[in-house]
Amino acid sequence: MSQVAKKAGYQETAETQIHRIRITLTSRNVKNLEKVCSNLILGAKDKQLKVKGPVRMPTKRLSITTRMAPNGEGTNTWDRFEMKIHKRLIDLFSPSDIVKQITSIPIEIGVEVEVTIAN
Repeated sequence: MSQVAKKAGYQETAETQIHRIRITLTSRNVKNLEKVCSNLILGAKDKQLKVKGPVRMPTKRLSITTRMAPNGEGTNTWDRFEMKIHKRLIDLFSPSDIVKQITSIPIEIGVEVEVTIAN
């Protein structure tokens, strides 16, 4: 990690250790998800942090096919329902105390945020 600290412009000491922080965002609404991603990246770049992402993960497509008729009689007509789940990954290289300042942005409705800190 010392190579990353030198590139990011930080002097690595005992109290300011650089961590790799992975932020995982999931949502059913792409517009809200992209808005939160852009706000996170702008906040990180304002603090002069090294940012990688957003990495767009493959969309999960959940589908259910069911009969329209409630009693099973009549013509065989079917309903098809589908829900798509979109996922984005953002990697930040920074001290862990700065992450609280970055993630204090307003998060849109329906967007789940998961923060993982790795050494």
